[in-house]
Amino acid sequence: MHRLREELVRRLRRLLRTGVPIVQCAVAAGLAWFVAKNVVGHPLPFFAPTAAVISLGVSLGQRMRRSLELVVGVSIGIGVGDLLISVIGTGSWQIALVVALAMSTAVLLDSGVVIVLQAASSSVLVATLLPPASEGGLTRMVDAAIGGLVGFVVATLLPANPLTVAHRNGRLVLGALADALRGVAGAVARQDPEMAGDVLANARKSQRLVEEFRKALETGQEIARFAPIRWRRRGDLERYDNAAAPIDRALRNTRVLARRALAALRDGEPVPRPLPALLEELAGAVVLLRDELASGVDPLQTREAARSVAKKSTVEMLGEGDFSMQVVVLQVRSIAVDLLQATGLSRTEATAALPPLHPEAQRERDS
Repeated sequence: MHRLREELVRRLRRLLRTGVPIVQCAVAAGLAWFVAKNVVGHPLPFFAPTAAVISLGVSLGQRMRRSLELVVGVSIGIGVGDLLISVIGTGSWQIALVVALAMSTAVLLDSGVVIVLQAASSSVLVATLLPPASEGGLTRMVDAAIGGLVGFVVATLLPANPLTVAHRNGRLVLGALADALRGVAGAVARQDPEMAGDVLANARKSQRLVEEFRKALETGQEIARFAPIRWRRRGDLERYDNAAAPIDRALRNTRVLARRALAALRDGEPVPRPLPALLEELAGAVVLLRDELASGVDPLQTREAARSVAKKSTVEMLGEGDFSMQVVVLQVRSIAVDLLQATGLSRTEATAALPPLHPEAQRERDS
């Protein structure tokens, strides 16, 4: 019973997360049928609700462009299929010919892969399931265009919250970064190469999270650009967008850090005494960044935490380790700079927080 309740709760949460797309598709399908039938006067506008649902059912990222591509592909497939089947009839060779001509038409129009494939599938639908329209292929092409336009309008007027997916993907990316830093801290503190190897293996899987995060931001920015009721979210999305590239660099630098830490532990290199605590502090700064971005505030606490780490990554720490451990310390400095840039600082401002690696430069700075 306990497992059954957990499963029911999980499925209800999933339903709630997809509530907005379901409402969008339902409203768009009904509205597209109404417009095509009662406003334009088409008796059976099958392709109007179909195109509306298709235009809304695209994956994250570049939604509006992909919606347009899908509708254009449907229109081409319907038009070619309707016109040809009304003349040559239905059969194996007729279907092959219709698909070839629909795809060729899409290619000649310099269309993308999405349009070509949608043209093929729509022409098959017309050739196999639906009799040719008595009004000709133009009627169904108009229905598809109506459906696509209605889908676009519904997505604009009833948009999803652009921050919901950004928050979720941001938590995953920054959580992976914090876990990797904590893992390396534990491995070097225990001088455990096996633990370091596990951390590195997990860190190497994090790039997929970054790509999903970027796609989520693209979708959010698209919604905030076209949907008036979401314009006020632009500032929060801009904070995420400014942080995205530095977070990506921080993850890449963390993978280098984990790899060099593993090499150092395998070779028995001495561990600089402040290093484990510094890595833990760096992971704490990442958690602060996650929380401040999710709260919609300027990440000022993160900035101070990352600046504190940067100041502690001194030349003396480099002197306590051999080659691989020196690289680890240098990567700590790089990640601290990445986090400072994620808070909105320029690279020049971020690197100014680092203590110089050469004592002469330090003396000049102090004077």
